[in-house]
Amino acid sequence: MAKVMLRENDEGKVLFYVAKKDMEEIIETLEFDTDEKWGGEVNLTNGDVWFIEPEAKKLPNEVNAKIISRGDD
Repeated sequence: MAKVMLRENDEGKVLFYVAKKDMEEIIETLEFDTDEKWGGEVNLTNGDVWFIEPEAKKLPNEVNAKIISRGDD
């Protein structure tokens, strides 16, 4: 599990930042994308797929996330 910071940029896209890896990507798709249930499997612009436990959408937010697959696999 990794601590991940989520926040919206000026264009309204959600940024996914992992400080330990100094990695910042944009979330392209989400498994669940409503204000009440947000998260699940998320696909990033670099091809990585991560899992965020679904919960109510609250940004900015720090969450625990788990990598499912890397984009370079």
